[in-house]
Amino acid sequence: MNSIIWFRQDLRLIDNPALVGASDNAEVLPVYIYDTSTPENARLGGASDWCLHHALQALNKALNNNLLILKGNPSKIIPQLMDEHNIDSVHWNRMYEPWARERDSELKSVIKESGKIAKSYNGSLLWEPMDVLKKDGTPYKVFTPYYRKGCLSKSHPRYPLAKPELSFIKTKDSAEDCSLKALDIDSLNLLPTIPWDAEMKKLWDISEAGAQDRLSRFLNDAIKDYNDGRNIPSIEGTSKLSPYFHFGIMSPNQAWYSILDFFGGNTENKGVDVYLSELGWREFSYYLLYHFPHIQTDNFNAKFNKFPWRTDSKALKAWQSGNTGIPIVDAGMRELYRTGYMHNRVRMIVGSFLVKNLLIDWREGERWFWDCLLDADSASNAASWQWVAGSGADASPYFRIFNPILQGEKFDKQGEYVKHYCPELNELPAKYIHQPWNAPQDILSQAEVTLGEEYPAPIVDLKVSRQRALDAFAETKGE
Repeated sequence: MNSIIWFRQDLRLIDNPALVGASDNAEVLPVYIYDTSTPENARLGGASDWCLHHALQALNKALNNNLLILKGNPSKIIPQLMDEHNIDSVHWNRMYEPWARERDSELKSVIKESGKIAKSYNGSLLWEPMDVLKKDGTPYKVFTPYYRKGCLSKSHPRYPLAKPELSFIKTKDSAEDCSLKALDIDSLNLLPTIPWDAEMKKLWDISEAGAQDRLSRFLNDAIKDYNDGRNIPSIEGTSKLSPYFHFGIMSPNQAWYSILDFFGGNTENKGVDVYLSELGWREFSYYLLYHFPHIQTDNFNAKFNKFPWRTDSKALKAWQSGNTGIPIVDAGMRELYRTGYMHNRVRMIVGSFLVKNLLIDWREGERWFWDCLLDADSASNAASWQWVAGSGADASPYFRIFNPILQGEKFDKQGEYVKHYCPELNELPAKYIHQPWNAPQDILSQAEVTLGEEYPAPIVDLKVSRQRALDAFAETKGE
């Protein structure tokens, strides 16, 4: 028996159901296809390209350089590979984006019609979205009943699978007979031509070993205090596993059971329950994408279709570059660009500032995050932005407008996070670090800060813009 394991968003060997299925009494051809048929709005952003490059390198090394890299349309390449290498079956882990589901369904039909086997597996979610429905057969739209009643009360997530023994199909002997030639990873041109990734290289080990190390540090250093620590951006209070989940370098099942096993199955620790529910929110995002695929581009709540978003390219650019004059916002946006990541508490702050204080469409934020985040999941990115905007399922109410000064003073009391990413404010005392425009002139002079020069003046008045947002919401609500 010969089989193909088609790697997609599951670039790992441990807990890979499709890999286990492919290797069952069969020699395996590991394949990754850079899909050129992906819709334009689903093409990976720069940070995800960078992450993919390093993930493929690590996977190929783990497979003893047996990973076949190809580029093109998988719907054409997979059947051709099967013919040229006498393949009996193809195995892959499911994707949930609407375009991917359509592609995979058609490909599976073609393979089965040829008399061969195509099998798909759940390798990226704790619960399959098609299996979780309300009693009346309709999908949930609110997180808590979805997670507590629809998921936790009905079934436990699958326990992680061990890495299987692999025997590889020898392709070099027949290379001359094959029209599909292997590519090297560098030829995919995933790395930036301008070296904006210098800090990312230092911070991230994009490999299975790197994911396991990150998880171990989280369990030993942060999980017990996660309920409080997750809100403090200046400390390592979160897991930072989301980039690894993004390309399936680690499965959520591995994280779920590692945490439960670490605590001996006891979930009474508040941090444990809260973190597991954060994994649940990731599930809910994919659940929404599966049942309501329009959430990627359209308001989940149609009332927001008439919302009076502003077009302000100058303000958008200031937000993107971390030059709004609001320190906690600027620190977050600079962290994003430099590291490919942003602390979750700060994501909510910068999101609220964009869609409420600046009245700029959430889709602009979604697009920028898609390009800059290592963990830019199509489901979580869209669902999270709609949550912040108030237009999503079980969303934060639009009138809940984060005050970035109060948020900064509460969660970055001494300004350590702000000073790390906005070093021009290093000499400002904590009292003014989150509102330098209110500092007396002598304090600014001592800190060598001139607003509009070393650090920008605020691009918007927080109080005035808050009221403008509330008026806009009232106008939309009235219609």
